[in-house]
Amino acid sequence: MTGLLFAALAGALFAIGIYLLMRRSILKLVIGLLLIGHAANLSIFTAGRLDSPIPPIMTQDAIQLTAPTADPLPQALILTAIVIGFGLQAFLIVLVRRIVGRNGVDDTDEMTSTDIVDRGQEDGK
Repeated sequence: MTGLLFAALAGALFAIGIYLLMRRSILKLVIGLLLIGHAANLSIFTAGRLDSPIPPIMTQDAIQLTAPTADPLPQALILTAIVIGFGLQAFLIVLVRRIVGRNGVDDTDEMTSTDIVDRGQEDGK
């Protein structure tokens, strides 16, 4: 039952993230990317058998794990994805701050050019 709840939550996070990606604001685009990253992490985490109360620890004389244990691989993948996601989030926040500071607008439709124009040369000085 928990797997179904987490799958529905991941689907909702994906839907909200895609909706935010289609907005005109750069800040909403960044938030949409964050939500999609969290939804992907939740999907991977759900695939790792959350309902199993048995930890994936083997004794010294065991040949293999006893059946239904939690899978440690999705947990390791998610830890890596969280670290990479934080790096991406920090980069995007700095990039958005720089773009808004340079252009003065947050709306992608109002941004007409990606070229940097020196304000002194624009006036002919």
